[in-house]
Amino acid sequence: MKIFFRNNGLCICFFLLFAISLTGQIFLGFKEHNKELVEEGGQIIPMSSYLLSGHFFQSTFENWESEFLQMALFVVLTIFLKQKGSSESKKLDEPEEVDKEPDPSKKEAPWPVKKGGFILKLYKHSLTIILLLLFVISFIIHFYGSLKDENEQLSKKGEALETVSSYLGNSRFWFESFQNWQSEFLSVFAIVMLSIYFRQIGSSQSKPVDAPNMETGS
Repeated sequence: MKIFFRNNGLCICFFLLFAISLTGQIFLGFKEHNKELVEEGGQIIPMSSYLLSGHFFQSTFENWESEFLQMALFVVLTIFLKQKGSSESKKLDEPEEVDKEPDPSKKEAPWPVKKGGFILKLYKHSLTIILLLLFVISFIIHFYGSLKDENEQLSKKGEALETVSSYLGNSRFWFESFQNWQSEFLSVFAIVMLSIYFRQIGSSQSKPVDAPNMETGS
């Protein structure tokens, strides 16, 4: 077990932080939603109903959507774009290990590399594909949750409900998306730029402490 935790500590730590944060969001979101229902003259709903509500789906997946979009774009754009001095960039003029064609003769190469052909072509872009797929799934569920929550509110007021096509042009849905997207893009900009001038000893996301500011790559 000690070796398992040593080998998987980063994933375990972040998954636990995710689980704790999601639990906190669910509990507090449940309380907040019921508070709003009572203020509007409605009835308190149980946790089981809240987990199927538009409020829960919208508030959860609008954040997941922006995270996966940020990561997918970062993976793709770092193929072509560089930033002098940043540990998050490929080197400006030197060849990189990640640009080399895969070698199927390597003993521990993943099976798609040994398989070759279409499977290998797909595998060479698999990280981008899975991140974009997760973004699309999160985007759709966010849209569903936001539409459901909007119609729940309209129904209480006795107003006409939104359709899928009409809600695609609704400012609320796109506001929810852009308010999250902008923060994700800002965070990437921050780590790319700040890693030029600042260091963290021991971190793979930082250059060595004694590296020149304009040295590019980690």
